[in-house]
Amino acid sequence: MSRFRPEPAFRHGVAPRIGVLLVNLGTPDAPTPSALRRYLKQFLSDDRVVEIPKPLWWLILNGIILNTRPKKSAHKYESVWDREGSPLAVHTKRQAKLVRGYLGQAGHPGVEVLHAMRYGNPSVGTQLDALRAAGCDRILIVPLYPQYAGSTTGSVADALADWMRRCRNLPELRMLRAFAGDAGYIDAIAASVREHWQRNGRADRLVISFHGVPRYTLDRGDPYHCECHKTARLIAERLALTPEQYFVTFQSRFGRAEWLQPYTEPTLQALAREGVKKVDVICPGFVADCLETLEEIAIECHQAFIAAGGKDFSYIPCLNERDDWIRALVNLVERQASDWLASPAPDAATLERSAKRANALGAKT
Repeated sequence: MSRFRPEPAFRHGVAPRIGVLLVNLGTPDAPTPSALRRYLKQFLSDDRVVEIPKPLWWLILNGIILNTRPKKSAHKYESVWDREGSPLAVHTKRQAKLVRGYLGQAGHPGVEVLHAMRYGNPSVGTQLDALRAAGCDRILIVPLYPQYAGSTTGSVADALADWMRRCRNLPELRMLRAFAGDAGYIDAIAASVREHWQRNGRADRLVISFHGVPRYTLDRGDPYHCECHKTARLIAERLALTPEQYFVTFQSRFGRAEWLQPYTEPTLQALAREGVKKVDVICPGFVADCLETLEEIAIECHQAFIAAGGKDFSYIPCLNERDDWIRALVNLVERQASDWLASPAPDAATLERSAKRANALGAKT
Protein backbone atom coordinates (compact mmCIF):
# COMPACT_ATOMS: atom_id res chain seq x y z
CA MET A 1 0.00 0.00 0.00
CA SER A 2 1.32 3.44 -0.91
CA ARG A 3 2.27 5.74 1.95
CA PHE A 4 0.92 8.70 -0.02
CA ARG A 5 -2.52 10.09 0.67
CA PRO A 6 -4.96 10.60 -2.24
CA GLU A 7 -4.37 13.96 -3.88
CA PRO A 8 -7.10 16.48 -4.74
CA ALA A 9 -8.07 16.32 -8.40
CA PHE A 10 -5.73 18.47 -10.47
CA ARG A 11 -7.46 21.37 -12.21
CA HIS A 12 -5.91 23.12 -15.18
CA GLY A 13 -5.94 26.89 -15.43
CA VAL A 14 -6.77 27.53 -11.79
CA ALA A 15 -5.07 30.47 -10.08
CA PRO A 16 -2.80 29.64 -7.13
CA ARG A 17 -4.59 29.94 -3.81
CA ILE A 18 -3.03 30.83 -0.48
CA GLY A 19 -3.74 29.02 2.78
CA VAL A 20 -2.77 30.03 6.31
CA LEU A 21 -2.72 27.59 9.21
CA LEU A 22 -2.60 28.96 12.76
CA VAL A 23 -1.25 26.28 15.11
CA ASN A 24 -1.54 26.27 18.88
CA LEU A 25 -0.37 23.70 21.42
CA GLY A 26 -3.52 21.69 21.98
CA THR A 27 -6.29 20.70 24.30
CA PRO A 28 -8.27 17.58 25.22
CA ASP A 29 -11.61 17.04 23.53
CA ALA A 30 -13.45 17.15 26.87
CA PRO A 31 -12.65 17.77 30.55
CA THR A 32 -12.81 14.05 31.37
CA PRO A 33 -10.16 11.56 32.54
CA SER A 34 -10.47 9.48 29.36
CA ALA A 35 -10.06 12.51 27.09
CA LEU A 36 -7.14 13.75 29.20
CA ARG A 37 -5.47 10.37 28.98
CA ARG A 38 -5.60 10.43 25.16
CA TYR A 39 -4.34 14.00 25.05
CA LEU A 40 -1.54 13.53 27.57
CA LYS A 41 -0.38 10.34 25.89
CA GLN A 42 0.03 12.13 22.57
CA PHE A 43 1.59 15.21 24.13
CA LEU A 44 4.00 13.46 26.47
CA SER A 45 5.03 10.86 23.88
CA ASP A 46 6.61 13.59 21.76
CA ASP A 47 10.39 13.37 22.20
CA ARG A 48 10.58 17.10 21.53
CA VAL A 49 8.65 17.58 24.78
CA VAL A 50 10.33 14.95 26.94
CA GLU A 51 14.00 14.20 26.23
CA ILE A 52 14.32 11.11 28.40
CA PRO A 53 15.50 7.77 26.93
CA LYS A 54 12.41 6.23 25.36
CA PRO A 55 12.36 2.86 27.19
CA LEU A 56 12.62 4.54 30.61
CA TRP A 57 10.09 7.26 29.74
CA TRP A 58 7.63 4.68 28.33
CA LEU A 59 7.59 2.94 31.72
CA ILE A 60 7.12 6.20 33.63
CA LEU A 61 4.45 7.55 31.27
CA ASN A 62 2.37 4.39 30.94
CA GLY A 63 3.01 2.98 34.39
CA ILE A 64 2.56 6.10 36.50
CA ILE A 65 1.60 9.36 34.78
CA LEU A 66 -1.26 8.13 32.59
CA ASN A 67 -2.73 6.27 35.56
CA THR A 68 -2.66 9.20 37.98
CA ARG A 69 -2.55 12.55 36.19
CA PRO A 70 -5.66 12.43 33.90
CA LYS A 71 -8.18 12.55 36.75
CA LYS A 72 -6.40 15.47 38.44
CA SER A 73 -5.97 17.36 35.16
CA ALA A 74 -9.61 16.74 34.18
CA HIS A 75 -10.76 18.48 37.35
CA LYS A 76 -8.60 21.49 36.50
CA TYR A 77 -9.87 21.65 32.91
CA GLU A 78 -13.44 21.42 34.14
CA SER A 79 -12.88 24.57 36.21
CA VAL A 80 -12.12 26.63 33.06
CA TRP A 81 -14.26 24.83 30.44
CA ASP A 82 -17.20 26.82 29.11
CA ARG A 83 -20.24 26.11 26.94
CA GLU A 84 -18.23 26.47 23.73
CA GLY A 85 -15.48 24.14 24.91
CA SER A 86 -11.84 24.52 25.82
CA PRO A 87 -10.85 28.21 26.07
CA LEU A 88 -7.69 27.62 24.03
CA ALA A 89 -9.62 25.97 21.21
CA VAL A 90 -12.36 28.59 21.27
CA HIS A 91 -9.97 31.55 21.13
CA THR A 92 -7.73 30.00 18.46
CA LYS A 93 -10.71 29.23 16.24
CA ARG A 94 -11.97 32.79 16.62
CA GLN A 95 -8.53 34.19 15.84
CA ALA A 96 -8.41 32.24 12.57
CA LYS A 97 -11.86 33.50 11.59
CA LEU A 98 -10.90 37.09 12.36
CA VAL A 99 -7.60 36.87 10.48
CA ARG A 100 -9.43 35.60 7.41
CA GLY A 101 -11.91 38.47 7.63
CA TYR A 102 -9.22 41.10 8.11
CA LEU A 103 -7.23 39.73 5.17
CA GLY A 104 -10.37 40.00 3.07
CA GLN A 105 -10.82 43.63 4.12
CA ALA A 106 -7.18 44.27 3.20
CA GLY A 107 -7.81 43.12 -0.36
CA HIS A 108 -6.98 39.42 -0.03
CA PRO A 109 -10.41 37.75 -0.02
CA GLY A 110 -9.21 34.45 -1.46
CA VAL A 111 -6.93 33.53 1.43
CA GLU A 112 -8.17 30.50 3.38
CA VAL A 113 -7.34 30.56 7.12
CA LEU A 114 -7.77 27.56 9.39
CA HIS A 115 -6.60 26.66 12.89
CA ALA A 116 -5.03 23.46 14.19
CA MET A 117 -3.75 21.95 17.41
CA ARG A 118 -0.36 20.29 17.63
CA TYR A 119 -1.87 17.80 20.07
CA GLY A 120 -5.55 16.97 19.95
CA ASN A 121 -8.07 18.15 17.38
CA PRO A 122 -8.20 19.46 14.75
CA SER A 123 -4.76 18.09 13.96
CA VAL A 124 -2.12 19.76 11.81
CA GLY A 125 -2.37 17.02 9.17
CA THR A 126 -6.16 17.16 9.01
CA GLN A 127 -6.18 20.90 8.49
CA LEU A 128 -3.39 20.80 5.91
CA ASP A 129 -5.47 18.24 4.02
CA ALA A 130 -8.43 20.63 4.22
CA LEU A 131 -6.37 23.49 2.80
CA ARG A 132 -5.16 21.31 -0.06
CA ALA A 133 -8.72 20.18 -0.75
CA ALA A 134 -9.72 23.86 -0.91
CA GLY A 135 -7.19 24.36 -3.70
CA CYS A 136 -4.40 25.97 -1.65
CA ASP A 137 -1.01 25.31 -3.22
CA ARG A 138 0.79 27.98 -1.18
CA ILE A 139 0.51 27.43 2.57
CA LEU A 140 1.91 29.51 5.43
CA ILE A 141 2.20 27.80 8.82
CA VAL A 142 1.96 30.20 11.77
CA PRO A 143 2.79 28.57 15.12
CA LEU A 144 1.16 30.77 17.76
CA TYR A 145 4.21 30.59 20.01
CA PRO A 146 5.80 34.06 20.15
CA GLN A 147 9.08 32.71 21.54
CA TYR A 148 10.79 29.85 19.73
CA ALA A 149 11.40 26.58 21.57
CA GLY A 150 12.27 23.20 20.17
CA SER A 151 9.45 21.68 22.22
CA THR A 152 6.82 23.97 20.66
CA THR A 153 7.68 25.49 17.28
CA GLY A 154 10.13 22.68 16.58
CA SER A 155 7.40 20.15 17.23
CA VAL A 156 5.07 21.92 14.79
CA ALA A 157 7.81 21.55 12.18
CA ASP A 158 7.91 17.83 12.95
CA ALA A 159 4.16 17.55 12.39
CA LEU A 160 4.54 19.42 9.10
CA ALA A 161 7.36 17.09 8.05
CA ASP A 162 5.24 14.03 8.89
CA TRP A 163 2.44 15.39 6.71
CA MET A 164 4.85 16.18 3.88
CA ARG A 165 6.15 12.60 3.90
CA ARG A 166 2.65 11.42 2.94
CA CYS A 167 2.06 14.11 0.34
CA ARG A 168 2.80 13.29 -3.30
CA ASN A 169 2.17 16.73 -4.81
CA LEU A 170 3.72 19.11 -2.30
CA PRO A 171 2.42 22.67 -2.06
CA GLU A 172 4.78 25.59 -1.59
CA LEU A 173 5.28 25.84 2.17
CA ARG A 174 6.56 28.44 4.60
CA MET A 175 6.61 28.55 8.39
CA LEU A 176 6.92 31.53 10.70
CA ARG A 177 9.69 30.83 13.20
CA ALA A 178 8.80 33.24 16.03
CA PHE A 179 7.68 36.78 16.77
CA ALA A 180 9.12 37.48 20.22
CA GLY A 181 10.03 41.05 19.32
CA ASP A 182 7.33 41.89 16.80
CA ALA A 183 6.27 45.51 17.34
CA GLY A 184 2.54 44.87 16.85
CA TYR A 185 2.54 41.97 19.30
CA ILE A 186 4.51 43.94 21.91
CA ASP A 187 2.32 47.03 21.47
CA ALA A 188 -0.87 44.98 21.93
CA ILE A 189 0.40 43.51 25.21
CA ALA A 190 1.51 46.91 26.48
CA ALA A 191 -1.87 48.39 25.55
CA SER A 192 -3.70 45.66 27.47
CA VAL A 193 -1.63 46.42 30.57
CA ARG A 194 -2.24 50.16 30.29
CA GLU A 195 -5.97 49.59 29.94
CA HIS A 196 -5.93 47.44 33.06
CA TRP A 197 -4.05 50.14 34.96
CA GLN A 198 -6.53 52.78 33.83
CA ARG A 199 -9.41 50.70 35.22
CA ASN A 200 -7.78 49.30 38.36
CA GLY A 201 -4.73 51.37 39.18
CA ARG A 202 -1.10 50.33 38.86
CA ALA A 203 0.18 47.43 40.96
CA ASP A 204 3.37 47.53 43.03
CA ARG A 205 4.97 44.97 40.70
CA LEU A 206 4.29 43.49 37.26
CA VAL A 207 5.10 39.78 37.02
CA ILE A 208 5.73 38.60 33.46
CA SER A 209 5.25 34.83 33.51
CA PHE A 210 6.25 32.50 30.68
CA HIS A 211 5.68 28.77 30.35
CA GLY A 212 8.71 26.95 31.67
CA VAL A 213 10.95 24.39 29.98
CA PRO A 214 13.67 22.19 31.51
CA ARG A 215 16.90 24.02 32.28
CA TYR A 216 18.93 21.56 30.19
CA THR A 217 17.28 22.87 27.01
CA LEU A 218 19.02 26.20 27.56
CA ASP A 219 22.33 24.46 28.15
CA ARG A 220 21.87 22.52 24.90
CA GLY A 221 21.28 25.62 22.80
CA ASP A 222 17.54 26.26 22.84
CA PRO A 223 16.95 30.05 22.47
CA TYR A 224 13.64 30.11 24.36
CA HIS A 225 15.01 31.62 27.59
CA CYS A 226 16.65 34.49 25.71
CA GLU A 227 13.57 35.16 23.58
CA CYS A 228 11.35 35.32 26.68
CA HIS A 229 13.65 37.92 28.23
CA LYS A 230 13.65 39.85 24.95
CA THR A 231 9.85 40.01 24.98
CA ALA A 232 9.76 41.04 28.64
CA ARG A 233 12.37 43.75 28.11
CA LEU A 234 10.45 45.23 25.18
CA ILE A 235 7.17 45.20 27.13
CA ALA A 236 8.88 46.92 30.05
CA GLU A 237 10.31 49.55 27.70
CA ARG A 238 6.87 50.25 26.23
CA LEU A 239 5.48 50.65 29.75
CA ALA A 240 8.46 52.73 30.95
CA LEU A 241 9.13 50.32 33.81
CA THR A 242 12.37 50.28 35.75
CA PRO A 243 14.09 46.92 36.39
CA GLU A 244 12.79 46.99 39.98
CA GLN A 245 9.17 47.27 38.87
CA TYR A 246 8.84 43.96 37.01
CA PHE A 247 9.91 40.34 37.32
CA VAL A 248 10.35 37.66 34.65
CA THR A 249 9.31 34.22 35.88
CA PHE A 250 8.54 30.74 34.53
CA GLN A 251 5.53 28.59 35.35
CA SER A 252 4.09 25.10 34.74
CA ARG A 253 7.02 23.07 36.02
CA PHE A 254 6.58 19.32 35.52
CA GLY A 255 8.60 16.58 37.20
CA ARG A 256 11.61 16.82 39.50
CA ALA A 257 14.25 18.18 37.11
CA GLU A 258 15.34 21.79 37.32
CA TRP A 259 13.43 24.09 34.98
CA LEU A 260 14.05 27.68 33.97
CA GLN A 261 14.00 29.93 37.01
CA PRO A 262 12.77 31.87 38.87
CA TYR A 263 9.51 29.95 39.23
CA THR A 264 6.31 31.99 39.15
CA GLU A 265 4.41 30.84 42.23
CA PRO A 266 7.38 30.94 44.66
CA THR A 267 8.27 34.40 43.33
CA LEU A 268 4.75 35.66 44.05
CA GLN A 269 4.87 34.18 47.55
CA ALA A 270 8.24 35.80 48.20
CA LEU A 271 6.96 39.19 47.02
CA ALA A 272 4.01 38.92 49.39
CA ARG A 273 6.26 38.00 52.32
CA GLU A 274 8.49 40.98 51.49
CA GLY A 275 5.53 43.31 51.87
CA VAL A 276 4.39 43.74 48.26
CA LYS A 277 0.61 44.07 48.53
CA LYS A 278 -0.52 44.43 44.93
CA VAL A 279 0.69 42.55 41.84
CA ASP A 280 -0.39 42.29 38.23
CA VAL A 281 0.50 39.18 36.23
CA ILE A 282 0.67 38.80 32.46
CA CYS A 283 1.54 35.72 30.38
CA PRO A 284 2.88 36.95 27.03
CA GLY A 285 4.07 33.49 25.99
CA PHE A 286 0.40 32.64 25.37
CA VAL A 287 -1.68 34.51 22.79
CA ALA A 288 -4.88 32.79 23.94
CA ASP A 289 -6.08 32.04 27.44
CA CYS A 290 -5.89 28.40 28.46
CA LEU A 291 -5.54 26.11 31.46
CA GLU A 292 -2.09 27.49 32.28
CA THR A 293 -3.38 31.06 32.53
CA LEU A 294 -6.96 30.70 33.74
CA GLU A 295 -6.37 27.95 36.32
CA GLU A 296 -2.67 27.96 37.19
CA ILE A 297 -2.19 31.74 37.28
CA ALA A 298 -5.63 33.28 37.87
CA ILE A 299 -6.64 30.69 40.50
CA GLU A 300 -3.66 28.82 41.98
CA CYS A 301 -1.11 31.64 41.95
CA HIS A 302 -3.75 34.09 43.13
CA GLN A 303 -4.48 31.90 46.14
CA ALA A 304 -0.77 31.43 46.86
CA PHE A 305 -0.08 35.17 46.80
CA ILE A 306 -2.98 35.97 49.13
CA ALA A 307 -2.08 33.13 51.50
CA ALA A 308 1.47 34.51 51.76
CA GLY A 309 0.21 37.92 52.83
CA GLY A 310 -0.57 39.72 49.58
CA LYS A 311 -3.75 41.78 49.29
CA ASP A 312 -4.55 42.45 45.63
CA PHE A 313 -3.78 40.09 42.74
CA SER A 314 -4.82 40.74 39.14
CA TYR A 315 -4.32 38.45 36.20
CA ILE A 316 -4.41 40.46 32.95
CA PRO A 317 -5.92 38.26 30.20
CA CYS A 318 -4.07 37.09 27.11
CA LEU A 319 -4.49 38.88 23.80
CA ASN A 320 -7.27 36.54 22.66
CA GLU A 321 -9.41 38.48 20.12
CA ARG A 322 -8.15 41.99 20.85
CA ASP A 323 -8.40 44.09 17.70
CA ASP A 324 -4.81 45.37 17.94
CA TRP A 325 -3.50 41.82 18.31
CA ILE A 326 -5.52 40.46 15.38
CA ARG A 327 -4.23 43.30 13.22
CA ALA A 328 -0.68 42.51 14.36
CA LEU A 329 -1.23 38.86 13.45
CA VAL A 330 -2.57 39.83 10.04
CA ASN A 331 0.50 42.01 9.56
CA LEU A 332 2.74 39.03 10.37
CA VAL A 333 0.93 36.96 7.75
CA GLU A 334 1.14 39.72 5.16
CA ARG A 335 4.88 40.13 5.69
CA GLN A 336 5.57 36.42 5.49
CA ALA A 337 3.46 35.99 2.34
CA SER A 338 3.99 39.40 0.76
CA ASP A 339 5.13 38.08 -2.61
CA TRP A 340 2.30 35.56 -2.73
CA LEU A 341 -0.27 38.20 -1.91
CA ALA A 342 1.23 40.63 -4.43
CA SER A 343 0.86 38.20 -7.31
CA PRO A 344 -2.15 39.36 -9.34
CA ALA A 345 -4.78 36.73 -9.99
CA PRO A 346 -5.23 36.00 -13.71
CA ASP A 347 -8.45 37.20 -15.28
CA ALA A 348 -11.10 34.85 -16.66
CA ALA A 349 -9.86 35.09 -20.25
CA THR A 350 -6.31 34.16 -19.24
CA LEU A 351 -7.56 31.22 -17.21
CA GLU A 352 -9.65 29.99 -20.13
CA ARG A 353 -6.71 30.20 -22.55
CA SER A 354 -4.47 28.35 -20.06
CA ALA A 355 -7.04 25.63 -19.64
CA LYS A 356 -7.42 25.19 -23.41
CA ARG A 357 -3.66 24.94 -23.90
CA ALA A 358 -3.35 22.42 -21.09
CA ASN A 359 -6.18 20.32 -22.43
CA ALA A 360 -4.69 20.40 -25.95
CA LEU A 361 -1.33 19.26 -24.61
CA GLY A 362 -3.03 16.56 -22.65
CA ALA A 363 -4.83 15.29 -25.74
CA LYS A 364 -1.54 15.08 -27.70
CA THR A 365 0.13 13.03 -25.04
